[in-house]
Amino acid sequence: MEFLDVVRRRRTTNGAFLPDPVSEEHQRLLMEVAGRAPSQLNSQPWRFVIVEERPTIEAIAQISGESMTEAMSNGTFFERYKPYFRFSKEEMERRRDGMLFDRLPAPLRPFTSQVFTARGQKLMNAMRVPQTLGQENRRLVAGSPLLLGVMLDRSEYRPGELSSFYSVFSMGAAMENVWLTTVELGMGIQFISFPMEVPGRWEEIARLLRVPDELELMAVYRLGYLPAEQRRPPIDWTSEQRRLPSQYVFRGTCDTPQEGWDQSGGAARGAG
Repeated sequence: MEFLDVVRRRRTTNGAFLPDPVSEEHQRLLMEVAGRAPSQLNSQPWRFVIVEERPTIEAIAQISGESMTEAMSNGTFFERYKPYFRFSKEEMERRRDGMLFDRLPAPLRPFTSQVFTARGQKLMNAMRVPQTLGQENRRLVAGSPLLLGVMLDRSEYRPGELSSFYSVFSMGAAMENVWLTTVELGMGIQFISFPMEVPGRWEEIARLLRVPDELELMAVYRLGYLPAEQRRPPIDWTSEQRRLPSQYVFRGTCDTPQEGWDQSGGAARGAG
């Protein structure tokens, strides 16, 4: 596969993986490409923990599902991220950013425009929508053959200092290498984010993974091989659009948007 094809095909996987374990050869390759990422002064601040043990995956899945239910029940999730939700393909096409939130449970679809209101929150809670979505999230994580914890060395990751920026930047480069390589390997990947949304739950995961004091747990991902055909999952907030170059590229100074690039190639499309 050509490199540019890999970049353009990169996706976030919102659906289920095959149950097959990720081969040790592929695990090793993913960690090799992570280790080849750039880092300030070759500090290589990243550390990784590969998790295949079912009890640990099940426990993290339970935390993730419960966290999703809580964040959606108390309204903090919608309040925090409402600038990024779009409710029609037309809005998505116009804005070209955010997530298309078009898969509300059937009883709620007539109330889509009210999803961020107090009435909409009460309605969702009454219909136990947060619990339904939380259970689906738990199943997705529990069905993953492999989890990947990403950590940073605290001697480099010192919030408020320049070294912290360097280390986070390097971690992002390492994970982009991993993400792109999953495309080549026929795998999918998704960030397990909801435990970060609820106080105390992220620390539970750090304890499960026995993260030592000198490391900071920064992220956990679920990975696995993709089935040949995928149905659209119950939790599927798609993001097919990308901003046009004229919306994020400037020429010479930030006063002058780049012109003439908006119709080139496949630059405006992607997912997740």
